Amino acid sequence: MADARVRCITKPNRDSPHEHITHLGGHDWKWTRDQVIASIDAKTNTFFVVDAAGHRSEVGVVDPGDGRARYVRTYADGDRNNNLLALPECVG
Repeated sequence: MADARVRCITKPNRDSPHEHITHLGGHDWKWTRDQVIASIDAKTNTFFVVDAAGHRSEVGVVDPGDGRARYVRTYADGDRNNNLLALPECVG
C-alpha cells in the first residue's frame, strides 16, 4: 500500500460550495476523485495532506447516503477540516 501526499486539487469553481473536487494530485501523479475514492475503498493506497504547521490530515471518503455523489474530505484527530480546499490548483 502506498501512502500518497496530496499537494494540489482541481475544482471547476473554487468558490462554489456545490461543486466537488474533480482531481487530486501530488508529486508526479494526478488522479480523478473517483480513482482516489476507489483506491481508498480497496485499501490499495492512503492519501494525506500536510498543513503549513506540518500537521498531517488523512483523506477519507464521505457518502452522503441520499443519492448524492461520494466525495473526499480530510480528517485530523477525528475532526473534519478543509485542508484539501486550501491546496493550490493542479496544473497540467
